[in-house]
Amino acid sequence: MRHTLPIAPQFYVTAPQPCPYLDGRMERKLFTALQGDHAQRLNDTLSKQGFRRSQNVLYRPSCAECSACLSARIRVEDFEPNRTQRRLMARNGALRRNATSPWATEDQFALFRRYLDHRHADGGMADMDIFEFAAMIEETPIRSRVIEYTRPAEAGEKGRALAAVCLTDVFDDGLSMVYSFYDPDLTRMSLGTYLILDHVEIAREAKLPYVYLGYWVPGSRKMGYKAGFSALEIYKGGRWQEIGDPADHSAELHPLSVDPIAEQVARISLPEARGPRDHKS
Repeated sequence: MRHTLPIAPQFYVTAPQPCPYLDGRMERKLFTALQGDHAQRLNDTLSKQGFRRSQNVLYRPSCAECSACLSARIRVEDFEPNRTQRRLMARNGALRRNATSPWATEDQFALFRRYLDHRHADGGMADMDIFEFAAMIEETPIRSRVIEYTRPAEAGEKGRALAAVCLTDVFDDGLSMVYSFYDPDLTRMSLGTYLILDHVEIAREAKLPYVYLGYWVPGSRKMGYKAGFSALEIYKGGRWQEIGDPADHSAELHPLSVDPIAEQVARISLPEARGPRDHKS
């Protein structure tokens, strides 16, 4: 009798630490290593269940106090930009996109440092040096791209200047925006929103159905902008569903919304290993 065995990673839980999205809350993460011959397939499978990648680790929030971090993705075929988003796309028409292999550069790091100093000076990445930055960009066991956006040169500048960068993973069903940063002096260009809009276009060109945005968090002003995109789905209750009215998800902030860790792990679907093995029965 022929059987195909599932890939069986080990899952762990981090120690609690202050939540970066909701004041006064503590966060912890459920995580597993992403390595070996099955890394791409494991990443594809778990990302469809609310996991995110950070270098060689896949993680999903598993907090004791709430379950507010809801993975979000845009359904590319049904996405329609609103009037403000169409104007933004036109305003940034002079930007040039360049997709490269995941390789860190000094220009990227300089822009990254300026971004952190202006936007996240007290965040978890504030002390990241160039070697840690290079690891974030380059240590990936799966299909990843660095997508750079350059703007036309201004007076006194030589050549086009780097305006924004996004580290993007390629799934079997979409693109995942792992981490993005941009020139903090170009606030009028709303580059954070523009990068999402452009990734929808990249996915459409590649005939990929989804763009994964990371986590949307009800009650968090920092993450609230994601609810402004049409055709947005969230992963909740073990399935993807339309976000609907953002106010309808406030119950996720309550401790009773949290399932025990053992139950969470038991419900994770794992990919099957390649190559069915023969077993006698």
